[in-house]
Amino acid sequence: MPPYPKLGIIAGNGRFPLLVLDAARAQGYEVVVAAIKEETSPKIESHGAAVHWLSLGELSKLIETFRREGVTRAVMAGQVKHKQIFSSIRPDWRLAKLLLSLTTRNTDSLLGAVAKVLADEGIALENSTMLLEPLLAKPGVLTKRAPSDVEHENIEYGRSVAGGLGEFDIGQTVVVAENACVAVEAMEGTDATIERAGEIMTSLEPEKSVLDRSLTVIKIAKPKQDMRFDVPVIGMRTIEVMQKAGATCLALDAGKCLLIDGDAVIVAADAAEIAIVAE
Repeated sequence: MPPYPKLGIIAGNGRFPLLVLDAARAQGYEVVVAAIKEETSPKIESHGAAVHWLSLGELSKLIETFRREGVTRAVMAGQVKHKQIFSSIRPDWRLAKLLLSLTTRNTDSLLGAVAKVLADEGIALENSTMLLEPLLAKPGVLTKRAPSDVEHENIEYGRSVAGGLGEFDIGQTVVVAENACVAVEAMEGTDATIERAGEIMTSLEPEKSVLDRSLTVIKIAKPKQDMRFDVPVIGMRTIEVMQKAGATCLALDAGKCLLIDGDAVIVAADAAEIAIVAE
């Protein structure tokens, strides 16, 4: 039996909440899903759990749903687009009060405040990866090809940039070429950042030098990453976008980044001759 038989899932977009739901049921949990109308895939209805739909901003309804269902432990799984949080949200009185109390309007401060409100109501948030630990990136070179010397230099520089950005909760992804920062992630998300970097490199005048101008993508956890939410995630789509953009290397944080499609990500990277390394 699991340590507590009933688990709540606050479901965002993508496959992440579906994987968490399936893993929870496989481990014997009774699952109650709070699905966000603006984000969650309708497929969640077919995974054998009680599903309650609510809109962004309905914090009181979320709490009432979990309390009515007897949920005392929950996980946040799947992203809510940053622009949704700060433009499409229609807060109820409880969330409006919380938003007014924030000194900064970034994702960490908002979700951290929501976590505190839930805890005050007797609902503790667990690490979002607690049921998916086998999918966390393991340390070392994950692909057949290791990063080249140039890519190693890009990684070292990119990690220093990404670490600085992470302190301010700006984003988790940096794209580098020739030890120069080409693009950084803000609210648009990882894939859009990589696409933008590819467009920038394509628009540059032909280079006369023999320097390697291929892109290196660095996606790391924040310096004080809260594993309860906004955990870095890489999937097949990321590899596809990298290949199209001309990116040849991906650097991750070992133990803190989910390979949402498992070994299929590595297989796709090998086929595209993209090196992946986790440190």
